[in-house]
Amino acid sequence: MKLNLTKPLVIFDLETTGLDLVNDRIIQISYIKVFPDGKETRANHYINPGRPISPESVALTGITDEQVKDAPTFKQLAASLGKEFEGCDFAGYNSNHFDIPMLAEEFLRSGIDFDFAKSRLVDVQTIFHKMEQRTLAAAYKFYCGRDMEKDFDAHKADQDTEATYRVLQGELDMYSAERQEEPSRRLENDIEVLANFSKINQNIDFAGRIVWKEKRNAAGDVMTDSNGMVQKEECFNFGKYRGQSVREVLQKDPGYFSWMLNGDFTYNTKQVLTRIKLQSLTQK
Repeated sequence: MKLNLTKPLVIFDLETTGLDLVNDRIIQISYIKVFPDGKETRANHYINPGRPISPESVALTGITDEQVKDAPTFKQLAASLGKEFEGCDFAGYNSNHFDIPMLAEEFLRSGIDFDFAKSRLVDVQTIFHKMEQRTLAAAYKFYCGRDMEKDFDAHKADQDTEATYRVLQGELDMYSAERQEEPSRRLENDIEVLANFSKINQNIDFAGRIVWKEKRNAAGDVMTDSNGMVQKEECFNFGKYRGQSVREVLQKDPGYFSWMLNGDFTYNTKQVLTRIKLQSLTQK
């Protein structure tokens, strides 16, 4: 099924040195950029992470230090990638949990403040898990009717990107109104709808250190605005201030802000925390 787009959609996948957002780095990025008129462009980049690739990652991806030693660093690609991705929505497999946060970290480390908040993020895995509870290979078999291992090499970003794109199209076919009588089993071919369906948490930063929580008064009642909408506030989701308002904590314990900025947190978490602090100061 052709995607119903209002702006370009970047379907992408990363291979990395590991799963640590702070310490690990991207070693391959592959993407398909789909335009509203149906045009598609593809790109695949190997990246020098500036550090040895762990044996575990080599075994998983097949990418070695020798293979990427002459490849550009992410910082060398960051500006062109930022320009290429500007004004786009994004889709991937498990992308909201890992690939988007990792890509955001790499951009920030490179001095590029790419604002993913302006993009709609579609996680094909979340759609699949909510609908069928399976893996990517099973998703490919279920939606595309073929064995993934016969069509692709596992754990190659460009191969997984192609499979993810086909699965997304298969999902839209499977859950179209023409094929599903039950309204709850239907998915609209609309990126806004798919992005909302992909959300599974209230994270403000990608790492989930700061989350949205319902705002309550002194009596513990949920507060609403003049239109009856539930009010929410930014709260810490870890440590001694877990569940407490970020703004209130920064006011009563100013040193906590400096501790986090100097701590082992992602750049994205520090960026979100700084934005909240600056907003608090300007709203006084």
